[in-house]
Amino acid sequence: MKLWFKKKDKFYLPGEEIKVNRSFSNCNIEQDPLSNCKYRMGFAIFVLFLVYCIIGVRTFLVCWSGYNPESSIDVEENEMPQIQIENPIARADIVDRNGTIIATSLPTVNLYAKPKLVHNKEEVAIRLSELIPDMTYEEILDRLNTKRKFIYVKRNLSLAQKYQIYALGIEGLGFENMEKRVYPHKNLFSHILGRTNIDNIGISGIEKELNERLTTSDVPLKLSIDSGVQDTIRDKLVAAIAKFNAIGASAILINVNSGEIISMISLPDFDPNQNSAPEERAQFNFTTKGLYEPGSVLKIFNAAMGLESGKIRVTDKFDATKPLRLRYNTIKDYRGENRWLDLQEILIYSSNIGSAQIALKVGKDTQQKFLRKLGLFDTVKDFEVTEKASPSIPKRWGEETTATVAYGYGISVTPLHLVSAFAAVVNGGTYYKPTLLKHDEAPHGEKVMSERTSQQMRQLLRGVVVKGSGKRANVAGYEVAGKTGTAQKLVNGKYIDKKVMTSFIATFPVSNPQYALFLMMDEPKASKETFGFATSGWNTVPTAGEIITAIAPQLNIKANYDIEDKRSKMIEAAYSR
Repeated sequence: MKLWFKKKDKFYLPGEEIKVNRSFSNCNIEQDPLSNCKYRMGFAIFVLFLVYCIIGVRTFLVCWSGYNPESSIDVEENEMPQIQIENPIARADIVDRNGTIIATSLPTVNLYAKPKLVHNKEEVAIRLSELIPDMTYEEILDRLNTKRKFIYVKRNLSLAQKYQIYALGIEGLGFENMEKRVYPHKNLFSHILGRTNIDNIGISGIEKELNERLTTSDVPLKLSIDSGVQDTIRDKLVAAIAKFNAIGASAILINVNSGEIISMISLPDFDPNQNSAPEERAQFNFTTKGLYEPGSVLKIFNAAMGLESGKIRVTDKFDATKPLRLRYNTIKDYRGENRWLDLQEILIYSSNIGSAQIALKVGKDTQQKFLRKLGLFDTVKDFEVTEKASPSIPKRWGEETTATVAYGYGISVTPLHLVSAFAAVVNGGTYYKPTLLKHDEAPHGEKVMSERTSQQMRQLLRGVVVKGSGKRANVAGYEVAGKTGTAQKLVNGKYIDKKVMTSFIATFPVSNPQYALFLMMDEPKASKETFGFATSGWNTVPTAGEIITAIAPQLNIKANYDIEDKRSKMIEAAYSR
């Protein structure tokens, strides 16, 4: 049966009445449920992709620059977050001025035992002796058989040994974490660094003096010492001891414009890595603790005192034709000139008579005051090694003492005192406290004499090397200036002629002083090569010349041969007239 529907004047066939009017703007019959699902899935994927992009960007920023947008802490623009990591080593490294490690600590373990808990001690001793090569079976067994409740079997085992012994699973054995101080250069810095005991506590040298600094900070301690220069000077000293058959030698190289010590050596020395105690002579640091009467080296300060006082001029002459007779003493010259000498000649020929007359003319009060200003009466304050000595000063200071001190007797000082005072004489008149630590800033010194006096002394000391007993240290191009000294040793209250201590102290280059070198030899012997002499000019002076030749390039000092050429031409011209 056909159904008919009428709308207004239009008739519809069956089914036509349910068709949708396509003119409706808010309806689309082509969007079925499947299409809607596809659109929704696409939208969800887009949102997830956007979220992952944001997370990725934030992760990149945090990892790359430490940026944290949610942090409530104000951080400076260039400040990086600090991560504190605990250092397993308790004692800080020591490095030289160039960063070379000269003392460090390594993790080790101590093997201990509780003997009562150790069963079958003989077998245990056999097993341990196989893993500890430097201990015998008998030594280990003796320790395990003790009646004590606790005993150290072996200290400072390596970590590899620890694991091997641990794997044995022996009851009654245990380990204690420790660290061992190691000195890679062995003897080279022994008197500077000193050493530590079995508990890694400093017992000498810097290790003792700065023990608190080394154990409260893990920042390496930087010294003023140059390892290369130290090695060069030590090699030269060892060779000199053998050549001149001396019983010891010492050397100090100091920067005259800062007080920084570049090298400091005392021989004989020792290896601080060895557990056994060094010999007494080897332990003695002569550079800082060795008091001795320096002899003619002290004439440098006597001459500087005379010039600074204004009572002595370079051109003044003194009668050295005969011995100087005092109330209790007669002063003579060694191989004297027996004539009147000016100040230059007093230093060149090392006249005791002339030096004593200078001191007596200036007076004891001025003499004492001047030497005190140069630090020759007091212990070097705050110096970084434990082994330090105070100068030996006469209790009574009369005319005799004034005269004898003028040429180096009657007062005992250390090499450290001498080289520090000498640096002030040649650097323009400023005393800098000597130090083994590298300066971060320019140090402040104390003015002890005028620039004029310092300049005059440099010229006078240059004459000693060019014309006097220091000729064998006249290294071409480096303008060496200095003074020799030979002092008899005092044994049981008497001076012994054949036992002497020879010294040479020099600066270079004298036209612009940068470094001072002190060199001392203990009881050098005369030989055919030295024509029977054991004085400074035959042993310490040539050794100093070899040292300066070797270390000047290491110190980046350029040789100036033009000065030598000009001087030679002037001498030739003078003789040709």
